[in-house]
Amino acid sequence: MKEFIISDVKTETAVLVGLITKEQNEDKTKEYLDELEFLADTAGAVTVKRFTQRVTGPSVVTYVGKGKLEEIRDYIKLKDEEEEPIGMVIFDDELSAKQIRNIEKELGVKILDRTSLILDIFAMRAQTANAKTQVELAQYRYMLPRLQRLWTHLERQGGGSGSGGGKGSVGLRGPGETQLEMDRRIILQRMTLLKQRLAEIDKQKVTQRKNRGRMIRVALVGYTNVGKSTTMNLLAKSEVFAENKLFATLDTTVRKVVVDNLPFLLADTVGFIRKLPTDLVDSFKSTLDEVREADLLLHVVDISHPDFEEQIQVVNQTLSELGCADKPSMLIFNKIDNYHWIEKEEDDLTPATKENMTLDELKRTWMAKEHDNCLFISAKNKENIDEFKEVLYKKVRELHVQKYPYNDFLYNIEEE
Repeated sequence: MKEFIISDVKTETAVLVGLITKEQNEDKTKEYLDELEFLADTAGAVTVKRFTQRVTGPSVVTYVGKGKLEEIRDYIKLKDEEEEPIGMVIFDDELSAKQIRNIEKELGVKILDRTSLILDIFAMRAQTANAKTQVELAQYRYMLPRLQRLWTHLERQGGGSGSGGGKGSVGLRGPGETQLEMDRRIILQRMTLLKQRLAEIDKQKVTQRKNRGRMIRVALVGYTNVGKSTTMNLLAKSEVFAENKLFATLDTTVRKVVVDNLPFLLADTVGFIRKLPTDLVDSFKSTLDEVREADLLLHVVDISHPDFEEQIQVVNQTLSELGCADKPSMLIFNKIDNYHWIEKEEDDLTPATKENMTLDELKRTWMAKEHDNCLFISAKNKENIDEFKEVLYKKVRELHVQKYPYNDFLYNIEEE
């Protein structure tokens, strides 16, 4: 079957396409395309050009308008003539099979959308059998409604007998539709098998969780690339893989952490992202079960990101969909070492914006809102880590005493 998701890590040139609409203004579109470029970079592609179009909504036929599509096509032809061929065009929203087919026919290059790009990164990052199974299931879920596009080269010719006649008449099913039905059946069978495997993995993980003893479970959650794995390494003194790429962590890693006299379990989980497809969340159910079963959530935030408040909303929305919105949680504002602000000129009478706030002003704002449920740290430079451990100890101890009042794991420290 023809592949249409990148499977190898190789440097290819990419063009990005996004829309400016009433719901998504120009600044927001730029942020989304910045993130899409980071995704492309993580997948091994180099972005050479961006195209945006101001419309009321995406075209059901070609996503962008006819004129914009011709502009993209002319650019691709120009780069071909300059012997700098474009490898792919990546769209910022999920495309339908019809849109992909029409766009590919017009542009003649590989067409990807945000979902297929994320799936490719997931496939590249998956290390364990669990993660690989989850990624494969998510890929098939994405592929199934788009199967028809893969067999356009086997479309039936018109003509024939019988009422109606022509293309699509009863009794004139050609090899395209036969192959399409075969593929659909094979994929559905494969999906059933993958779901069975994941169910078995779920049972194993439930058993593992039962065998972890009477300890409080803490889970690190947050947007992708905010420093969860670095925070995990700092607290657990472990070597969980961490780098400045999106979705560096796919598999949930659980470590035993001891702060003073109190042991607890700390889990690092897959990061969330804007426009994360529901199928991906469903496929990663067994990984996200660590979040569901946690007693305390540490929501790590990259405070140096210009749009960190929307990232917080995205994570909170995803947690709500997982049924975890009411769990005890803390906001951990990470990367304070990378925070920048712009000082206003004395004669500038315009209202101050978020970009004009110092770190201290931002701290006071969030601490007034969250009280003692937020901290500001730099996991990379180990800033404010003692305070972090002290607050975390108090939170976990409080939960531990409530949940396991007679557990002899916990003992009192003699006060000096």
